[in-house]
Amino acid sequence: MTNLGKKALKKQRSTNGIAWTGALAASMIMLPGIVGASPVLAQKAAANSLSYGQLLQKTEQGEVKKVELDETEQIAKVYLADQKPDAPPIPVRLLDQNSELINKLKEKNVEFGEVSSANSRAAVGLLINLMWILPLVALMLLFLRRSTNASNQAMNFGKSRARFQMEAKTGVKFDDVAGIEEAKEELQEVVTFLKQPEKFTAVGAKIPKGVLLIGPPGTGKTLLAKAIAGEAAVPFFSISGSEFVEMFVGVGASRVRDLFKKAKDNAPCIIFIDEIDAVGRQRGAGIGGGNDEREQTLNQLLTEMDGFEGNTGIIIIAATNRPDVLDSALLRPGRFDRQVTVDAPDMKGRLEILQVHARNKKLDASVSLDAIARRTPGFTGADLANLLNEAAILTARRRKEAITILEIDDAVDRVVAGMEGTALVDSKNKRLIAYHEVGHALVGTLIKDHDPVQKVTLIPRGQALGLTWFTPNEEQGLISRSQILARILAALGGRAAEEIVFGKAEVTTGAGNDLQQVTNMARQMVTRFGMSELGLVSLESPNQEVFLGRDWGNKSEYSEEIAAKIDTQVRVIVNNCYIKAKELLQENRLVLERLVDLLAEQETIEGDLFRKIVNENTQTQVTDKKLAVPY
Repeated sequence: MTNLGKKALKKQRSTNGIAWTGALAASMIMLPGIVGASPVLAQKAAANSLSYGQLLQKTEQGEVKKVELDETEQIAKVYLADQKPDAPPIPVRLLDQNSELINKLKEKNVEFGEVSSANSRAAVGLLINLMWILPLVALMLLFLRRSTNASNQAMNFGKSRARFQMEAKTGVKFDDVAGIEEAKEELQEVVTFLKQPEKFTAVGAKIPKGVLLIGPPGTGKTLLAKAIAGEAAVPFFSISGSEFVEMFVGVGASRVRDLFKKAKDNAPCIIFIDEIDAVGRQRGAGIGGGNDEREQTLNQLLTEMDGFEGNTGIIIIAATNRPDVLDSALLRPGRFDRQVTVDAPDMKGRLEILQVHARNKKLDASVSLDAIARRTPGFTGADLANLLNEAAILTARRRKEAITILEIDDAVDRVVAGMEGTALVDSKNKRLIAYHEVGHALVGTLIKDHDPVQKVTLIPRGQALGLTWFTPNEEQGLISRSQILARILAALGGRAAEEIVFGKAEVTTGAGNDLQQVTNMARQMVTRFGMSELGLVSLESPNQEVFLGRDWGNKSEYSEEIAAKIDTQVRVIVNNCYIKAKELLQENRLVLERLVDLLAEQETIEGDLFRKIVNENTQTQVTDKKLAVPY
C-alpha cells in the first residue's frame, strides 16, 4: 500500500472514530427520554385490558378489592377480588374528573388511596442521566491524567537517569575477579579509602577523586566496577555515558548537575560512568566544531568533577576502550587521578580466569586448565567465559555428563574461527586447499623462529575453507625482525605451494587474506620499526586519526620520493620471502606430498603428529642467514 493510501486509510479510520463517538454521545443523550417514556407506553398497551367503564361496572358488582389512584400519571391500579395474591395490579386510564368513580368506591366500601410516582420517576431519570454523564467524566479524567504525566515527564526530562543503590547488591566480589591483579590492587585501595579513611589521612593522603579504567573490550572493566560496588558498602550510582546526551539543548548538562547533586546528598559514595567516551570526546573535533550539546555536557562534567566548588567524598569510576578520543582536560589529575590499564591477561591470568569460570561446570579429569590457558593467547576474560560456556553447550548437545578435551578443542575452534561447516568431498578443490594449508604449516614448522603449529584442518569454519593454527610457546611482548620475517614466510607458504604444484596459471584467490597480512607486516617493518634500508626512522604513527577535522588539509609525513622508496622496500621484503618459501617447499616436496595425502584422508592433523612427520622426513632447518633480507 502506498503512503497516500495509508494516509487515506488512517484519515478514514479517524473519521469513523469521530462519527462513532458522536453517535454514542447522541444515543446517550436520547436514552433518558426513551427509557423515561417506556413505562407510559407499556401502561398504554396494558390499559386495553380494562376500561374506565368496565372499572365502574366491576366496582358496582363488588369485584374490586383495592384501587390505587395516581393523579400524576392519571392511572388507577386495580386489584380484583378474584386475583391471585402475587398477581400485578391492572392499570386503568383515568379521566380528568373522577368523582363518579370515587363515590362508587365509597359506596361499595372499596379500599382506595392516592399514590404518586413523581419521586420514583425523578430517581429513575437521575440514574439514567448518570449513566452517560459518568463515562464522560471518566474520559475527561483520563485525558487530564495523561496531560499531567506528559507535563511531569517534561519537567523530569533533565533529571539524571542513574541507577541508585544505597548498598549495591551486585553479587560480585573481588574474589570473583581474576587475571588482572594490578588493577584489583589499585581499586581495593579505593574501597579501603571509603571504609577506613583514617588509615590514609593519618599520613596526609587524600582520597582520589577519579579512577579511569582503560582497556580493550571484554577485559573486565565493568566487572571490576561491580566488584567495587559489592565490596564498598556505600551508595552506588551507575550510568552510561550515552544517557547524558539527548537531542534537546541543555538536557545533558542538567542531568550531570542532578547526578552530582544526588551524589553530594549521599556522600561518601561512588559514581560509575560506563563508556565515558560517549560524552567525553575531545572538544572542537570535526569540521564545524562538533556537537555543541555534547560539549556543553562535557563542560558541565568537568566543572562538577573539579570546578570552583569541587566535590567531597565522591569517587568517580569510569570505563572506556577508547582513551585516545578523550578530552585532555578530563584526563588530568584532579579529575581522574588514576588511570588503570585493564589489559588482556597473560597465561597465569588466563589460568586464574578459567578457574573462576570452571567453578560451576563439570569438567572431566582429563581436562587441563593449564593447557587451555597456554593455547589461548590473546583471549580476554569474556572470551574465556564464552569458551567454557560453548564447551558446556556442546557437552549437553552430545549428551555427555562432563566436559572433555574434545569439547574444549571444538569450542576454541568455534570461538576463533566460527561455526563448523560441511566437510569437503574428494575433488581437485579439496586437494588444492590441502596443499595451501600444508604449505602454511610446513614452512612455519621448518623455520626456527616461527610459532609451533597447533592444528591443520580442511573442515570449513566461518568464511575459511581450511585453517592452520599456530600457538606461541610463551607470551610475546616484543617481536624480533626474524620473527616478523618468519611470519611473512609462513603466510606466503600457501600461495607458494599452489604455484609449485599447480603452476602460476592455477593459483587461486585463497591467499587474499594472507597477502593483506603480509603487506601490513612488511610495511610496518619499513615505516614504524626501522627494519629496512630507509634507516631508523618512524614514518607513520601507529594510531590513525579518528577525527576527520584533525587531518583536514594536513600534508603527508614524508615526501613522494620517500613514499616510492617505502613501496620498493615493501616489495623487496615480500618478494624475497616468497622466493625463500618456494625454495623450502621444493626442497621438502616429498614430505609436502605425504602430508597432503594424510590431510586429505583424515581432514585434520594435530600439531604433534605434524611435527613428528616433518622431523622424520627432513633435516632442513632455516637459519638466520637464510632469512637474511638485504637492507
